[in-house]
Amino acid sequence: MTVNDIDTHAVAERCLRDEAEAILALIPQLDDTFGRVVDLILHCQGKVIVTGVGKSGHVGAKIAATLASTGTPAFYLNPLDAYHGDLGMITRSDIVLALSNSGQTDELLRFIPQLREQGITLVGISGNADSLLARNSDYHLLVHVEHEACPLNLAPTSSTTAQLAFGDALAVALMQVRHFRARDFAQFHPGGSLGRRLLMKARDVMRTEDLPVCELQTPLSEAVILVSRSRLGLVVPVKDGQVQGIITDGDVRRAMERLQQRFFSVTVEEVMTRTPKCVSEETKISEIQRIMHQNKIHAVLVVDAERHLVGIVDSFSCML
Repeated sequence: MTVNDIDTHAVAERCLRDEAEAILALIPQLDDTFGRVVDLILHCQGKVIVTGVGKSGHVGAKIAATLASTGTPAFYLNPLDAYHGDLGMITRSDIVLALSNSGQTDELLRFIPQLREQGITLVGISGNADSLLARNSDYHLLVHVEHEACPLNLAPTSSTTAQLAFGDALAVALMQVRHFRARDFAQFHPGGSLGRRLLMKARDVMRTEDLPVCELQTPLSEAVILVSRSRLGLVVPVKDGQVQGIITDGDVRRAMERLQQRFFSVTVEEVMTRTPKCVSEETKISEIQRIMHQNKIHAVLVVDAERHLVGIVDSFSCML
């Protein structure tokens, strides 16, 4: 049998439908226990330790990572490692979140007596409400799927997708009750583009050398040359070092169309935009991008308290 003998598109579509239906089927399974677990984690004085074996372990690692990046201190612990010394990582103030589709995973169940002995709260997540995991957990969250997307109904497919989605639902609910904001997210992602936009400021990216400035009485013909040379597409008219306005390449084109023969005889003061968008050195990149988008401009001027030009931030520097 070859690939040509199988309608792979149909197989993929059936798999995606099965897994999508498995996720939607979780909605009726939500009960008051979900809210109690959210409240439990919200008031946890320690960490959330997520554990699981095999595919559930891989899902658990992702859930722990999502929780940690959205304001809930969490990490993943393999039960096998716990048997060989890593149990010392868990304290009485922690919560253990244990995943098992069957709820009967031997390696996971052997982990429970140690938790009980230490008085550690256990939240079980399984697809079997009558499983040993469910019966021995302080809280049990049901994540049941009717069948796997696997054509043999053997390989964990729909069940792991459901676990993953349920973990996301838990993390999102915690974000909501914590009023977790974009700036909070950036604190946990300082190396990403989001973190950069939310944490970095104008002073970190602004151009400070060879700023394109001119006097108010500079002929427009000379200003055109400055606009071109600046590589920013603009020139800033100043008086006694203070910003008076801005002329962009768009202003130049509109002035040429409007003034025609008079274009080369006027000064920049006559055609400049007198209300350029200005920010301080402490303005965050995210706010600068909002100003640019809202006003359909490609650069803002960075000024000090006396309105002296100290730098320029353009859209390109915000992307670096």
